[in-house]
Amino acid sequence: MELFVVGDVHGCFHTFNKLIDDHWNRDKQVLVQLGDLLDRGNFSPETILYAIELQKSNPDKVKFLKGNHEFEVIQHLNEGNENWFRQCGQETIKQFERKSLDLINYISWMESLPLYFETDNVFISHAGISLTAENPMEESHPESVLWTRGQLKNLGKLQIIGHTPCKSGRAELDKKSNTLNIDTGAYRHVGLSAVKVNGEGKIKEIVFVPTVSKDVTA
Repeated sequence: MELFVVGDVHGCFHTFNKLIDDHWNRDKQVLVQLGDLLDRGNFSPETILYAIELQKSNPDKVKFLKGNHEFEVIQHLNEGNENWFRQCGQETIKQFERKSLDLINYISWMESLPLYFETDNVFISHAGISLTAENPMEESHPESVLWTRGQLKNLGKLQIIGHTPCKSGRAELDKKSNTLNIDTGAYRHVGLSAVKVNGEGKIKEIVFVPTVSKDVTA
């Protein structure tokens, strides 16, 4: 099974759409997106709707994972999260309101998103398995697969992550932990990356699409 793993989208709908249309082979590849579909870009509602439709149309070929931004949205709407509301949530809510959509209607879908996707040779999560985390699946913990930014554990297989934008603006491989970071800062006017991985866990190709200008505000 070949994988097509896509990095953090952050509401950059047109960039995401272009990446999928130009580079994903639906017949041969399972699409895995590693979270943070919304926030910061200009088209969070469109991105969420597109993701849901992709998954619905290709139930065996499309997997979306939970990122910390999905976690923060869920937390805010269920119990309040002023941090998300201050940093980018207020604008996200306005975007949904402008489309006459209620964000709460998509919470159950976000809650259903798994924290990781794994094969015999690849482990994919939003932020990765921390070297020191005792329970990396504890969603609220700062060293969980949603939040960690520290050194990652070598799992004996390729880890693919996002969460921390690559300083180089291109995907970066950490050989010590055998981890590939594909968050290339779509919302930062840089671009969206994806990686094609074969069934043996070997990187076949890294794809990069520059951010479409209308997706982000200067």
